[in-house]
Amino acid sequence: MIGFIGTGNMGSAMLGGIIKSGLYAPSQIMVSDASSEALNRTAAAHPGIVTTTENSEVVKQADILILAVKPHIYPIVLKEVGSLVPTETLVVTIAAGVTLDKMTELLSEKHKIVRTMPNTPALVGEGMTALCPNGNITSEDLEIIKKIFSSFGKCEVLPESQINGYTSLCGSSPAWVFMMIEALVDGAVLEGLPRAKAYTMAAQAVMGSAKMVLETGKHPAELKDMVCSPGGTTIEAVGELESHGFRSSLIEAVRVCTNKADFLAGE
Repeated sequence: MIGFIGTGNMGSAMLGGIIKSGLYAPSQIMVSDASSEALNRTAAAHPGIVTTTENSEVVKQADILILAVKPHIYPIVLKEVGSLVPTETLVVTIAAGVTLDKMTELLSEKHKIVRTMPNTPALVGEGMTALCPNGNITSEDLEIIKKIFSSFGKCEVLPESQINGYTSLCGSSPAWVFMMIEALVDGAVLEGLPRAKAYTMAAQAVMGSAKMVLETGKHPAELKDMVCSPGGTTIEAVGELESHGFRSSLIEAVRVCTNKADFLAGE
């Protein structure tokens, strides 16, 4: 049995991916939430799952326990049910700033804990998740967790020391990509294209470009060179972008974002 405490956007995205992939049947999933309305929405979206307003029921039944609540709710939930969590249960966190050390304080040194950070594209089945297991997680445990997070995107195992860099690269970067799409569309509108069609075309161009990186195995620079004909329009635009610090701006964005995450984490 896989259990969720909380039914927010990310928890719901994970539920959808898990069920769609067939990893678990709806009857093998139990969800708790303080809101009956939220539980009703979840049950309607995923017929057959087990719902309850009692977090303790999920803890008692779950072999894998996913804490899908806001970071500040973790101490409240674990004060309520932490003593009920068996040490053999795989405990999965999805909250920014909740470190493995903090989870050890809230549970114990014997518990199996995986800190994870999915990003918002998980909502459409294209997430990228970092997995940070503690020392009690076995290779078999980690394979189970990988399968869960691969059901709605991709995942990579990272040491916790790299989590803030990952947060910048994958957690924050969707906002920058959205800004880029918006700017591209504004440029297209300036050239006379209808905005609604331009959003579709720009988004598809970005998605297709990303898929080329993932599926061809070619270096992004090689793929860029394939588009840039000598003396052509694309290389003209590349020169213009570079004159305004296009790449250096993105590098700096990752740096300042990571520094901010380090500061918030007290590192």
